[in-house]
Amino acid sequence: MAGFFKRNKVTEQETKLNMIEHPSVADHIVDVIVIILCGLVAFCSVIPMWHVLMSSISDGMTLLTHKGMVWWPVGKATMKGYQYVFRNASVLRGYLNSIVYTVATTVLGFVVSAMAGYAMSRQTKLKSFMALLLTTTMMFSGGMVPTYIVVQKLGLVGNPLAVIIPGCTNGMFCVMMMNAFNSVPNEMYEAARIDGAGHFATMWKIMLPQAMNLGSVIILNTVVGAWNSWLPYSIYMPRAKKLWPLQLVIQQITSENADFLNTANPDYARYLVRFAVIIAGAAPLIILFPFFQDKLEKGVIGGGVKG
Repeated sequence: MAGFFKRNKVTEQETKLNMIEHPSVADHIVDVIVIILCGLVAFCSVIPMWHVLMSSISDGMTLLTHKGMVWWPVGKATMKGYQYVFRNASVLRGYLNSIVYTVATTVLGFVVSAMAGYAMSRQTKLKSFMALLLTTTMMFSGGMVPTYIVVQKLGLVGNPLAVIIPGCTNGMFCVMMMNAFNSVPNEMYEAARIDGAGHFATMWKIMLPQAMNLGSVIILNTVVGAWNSWLPYSIYMPRAKKLWPLQLVIQQITSENADFLNTANPDYARYLVRFAVIIAGAAPLIILFPFFQDKLEKGVIGGGVKG
């Protein structure tokens, strides 16, 4: 009897081992290829920023005559480039303006995207028409001149709202939020409605927390776009320098230091300004991105799988 149970136990173990799928040699080769490709992509993405970072702390005169990549500081390391940048009071004001504009654009844009996505996720008579309308805006644009005319007629030229309102969201974000709400089980919506919750309460308290993985992707993309935006501000606020965002201030500083060689005694440290301003502008996003990485990965996966 003991031998029977022993043989039976061995048979169960062999069955479990046979059910486990062991990677083949081809699977290992594919994994190695994928790792190598990902490593190359990461390398190509990091190298330009590394080059700029090392250039920003190099000696200006030596860097001016240097050819090729800068792997380490060229000449004696110095922080004079950053001193030139942050000595300018408009840089700190530009940082503050960019933070305000980015927060306002992100909050307003996410509210609009969430409300539009929720409305399109419900079975309404205009659902198909609204989906077609949003898809049309993703393929066609009114153009810069008609947009400027509309903003001018609204009296918003010279006002940051001329950039914040038109650029806070787009059709793609609304469609993404619609997909996020569609991934929430319909039973949750029905239960909230039976309990007497209105549409706003159902959306903000019940459905939106479960759709935030994809919502985080929208927030991150909005933050990046709003922080790096400079062309709309140069069009709608060309003379309001006190309201300029950081990116427009950086452009002005770069242009002011571009002709330093035309002076009698050129200050070669001014050559470092073009590299220092890039680091100054990109640093906040580089610091912020790791906090969104987990949500970003879940949101990308969740966007392609409907629950």
